[in-house]
Amino acid sequence: MSHRPFPGRRSVLRGSLAASAALTLPTAIGAAPAFALSGRPEADWGVQAGDVTSDSGLVWVRSDRPARMIVETSATESFRNPRRWHGPLLGAGTDFTGTTRLRGLPSGEQIHYRVLLADPDDPRRTGAPVAGTFRTASDRRRQDVRFVWSGDLAGQGWGINESIGGYRIFDAMAKVDPDFFLCSGDNIYADGVIPSTQALPDGSLYRNITSAEKSHVAVTLDDFRGNFRYNLLDAALRRFNAQVPNVIQWDDHEVRNNWYPGEVIGTGTPYPAGTKLDDLSLRSRQAFSEYFPISTISGRPDGRIYRVHHHGPLLDVFVLDMRTYRNANSPDNQSTDPQGILGREQLEWLKRELGRSRAVWKVIAADMPLGLVVPDPVEGKANFEAVAQGDPGAPLGRELQIAELLRFIKHRRITGTLWLTADVHHTSAQHYDPSRAAFKDFEPFWEFVSGPLNAGAFPANALDGTFGPDRVFVKAPTASNVSPAEGYQFFGEVDIDGGSGELTVRLREYDGTVLFTQVLQPGRVGQ
Repeated sequence: MSHRPFPGRRSVLRGSLAASAALTLPTAIGAAPAFALSGRPEADWGVQAGDVTSDSGLVWVRSDRPARMIVETSATESFRNPRRWHGPLLGAGTDFTGTTRLRGLPSGEQIHYRVLLADPDDPRRTGAPVAGTFRTASDRRRQDVRFVWSGDLAGQGWGINESIGGYRIFDAMAKVDPDFFLCSGDNIYADGVIPSTQALPDGSLYRNITSAEKSHVAVTLDDFRGNFRYNLLDAALRRFNAQVPNVIQWDDHEVRNNWYPGEVIGTGTPYPAGTKLDDLSLRSRQAFSEYFPISTISGRPDGRIYRVHHHGPLLDVFVLDMRTYRNANSPDNQSTDPQGILGREQLEWLKRELGRSRAVWKVIAADMPLGLVVPDPVEGKANFEAVAQGDPGAPLGRELQIAELLRFIKHRRITGTLWLTADVHHTSAQHYDPSRAAFKDFEPFWEFVSGPLNAGAFPANALDGTFGPDRVFVKAPTASNVSPAEGYQFFGEVDIDGGSGELTVRLREYDGTVLFTQVLQPGRVGQ
C-alpha cells in the first residue's frame, strides 16, 4: 500500500529539521528563561503541531524569554506570499509556551509553517524562524490515511542516551511518513528520577542526559514543567515534532504510578506524607496543557482531555481519559459499578459520539488495555489498575462499563471499531470473540498494544477471559525492566486504503522492523 506523495516535504525537513537539531539548548538545563538575556527571542525547544483536522491545526512553541508568537504558513517551502497568524504573548504564566490555532486551511494538503518570536517591546526584533510541516486531513474518501501510535517515554530511569541515538524510535516512526502520531499516555514519568548512569546486565553503563527536575519526583508546578522540558532535550523527538502532528492523551505517570482521584499518600518517601494526588494532578494538567497543543484543554473551561479527533471520512479517533474520572483501585469485584474507569459522563459521551460517527473506521484510543490484567497490589490487597481483574467469569467492577459499551456497539450496529493502547511495555495483538467469552452480548473486535517508546520493557500480562481474548501475537522480554539499549521498544502503524477502505495494522520494533501484520475489512459491526 503506497502512501500519497507530497513533493517538497522531505526537502523542507532536511533544512528546517537539521537547523532544529543543531539548536543550542539553555546552558542551565530546565531553568526558567532569564529576563536579562541579550539578543532576540529564540525557540530552542522546537515546534509542534497538534489535533490537525481537514481545515485547522494547532502550532506550539516555547520561547527563552517574553515574546510575541507569530506563525507564517505557506503552500510551499519557499514561503513566498505567506499567510501570517498573530499568536499569544508568551510569558512566565505559561512557562513561556504558547499555542496558535490555524483555521481555514486547505483540505488534504501539505502545510509548511514557521514560527517567529518577536520582542514584545519591538516587534521588528525577531529570532530565527523555526520551521515545521504537517498534512491536513482530506475531505475526500479516496485519500489514504496513515498514523502511528505508542506510549511510555523516559520511564524506569531510562532517559536520553545519546550513545544509542537518544529517543531513536522517533526517527523510525518519521520514516513511515505518518499523517499524525497518537501518543497513548505516559508522556513523562513524573514519579521517577533520571540518574546519570544505570547498570546494564553486561556490566556496561547506560548513560543519561540529566536535568535538575529529573533528580527527584515531581511535586511543584515547575517540577512537572521540567519533566516535559526534559524530553525536548532529545534531537530525534524535536525533529519528529516538526514533521508529524500529535494527538496526545495521558495516563498515570504524568502524575504518579497507578494514581486515582481522591488518593492520598500515607508515607513520607519520596513524597511528603499526606500528599493529595488531586493536587499533583492539577499541577500536571497545567504543565501538560502548556507543553502540548491540545484543542479541548485550550478551548474548554473544564480542561478535559478526552475528545474525538476527526480525520476525514475514513477515520475518527476517540481519545479516552481512563485516569481522571475512575474510581479507586480495588479488588474490582463489585457487582455494580456506575463510575467505572471512564466515569458516567465520559461513557455517555463516547456512546453518543460513536453513534454519530460516519467515519469508515472508529479507533478507540484507550490509555489502558481491556483484557490484560494489570495489578496494583497495596498493603497486601490484590487491587487492580486497569479493567480486568483476572476473574474469567461474568463482568465485575470496571468490566461492567466496558460490557455496556460493547453491547451498545453491537445493538446500534456501529461498524469499524478497534482498540489501540500502550501502558504495559510490550507489544501484542488480542482478538476478542463472544464464542470464547463469559459475556457474549457483543461483536468480535481487535485490540492492539504497542510500547514503550523509551522505557523499561516488561513480560506480557496475563489475560482475563471475560470478553474472550485470544492473544494472536506478542513480543515481550522474559525479564523485567529491560533497558532501551537491549531493544523491546515498539510502535504500531495503521494504514487505511482510500480505495478499498481496508485497514492494515503493523506492529513494529524501534528500528521499524515489522513484527506482525493484520488486515481488517470495513463495514463490519465491531470488527
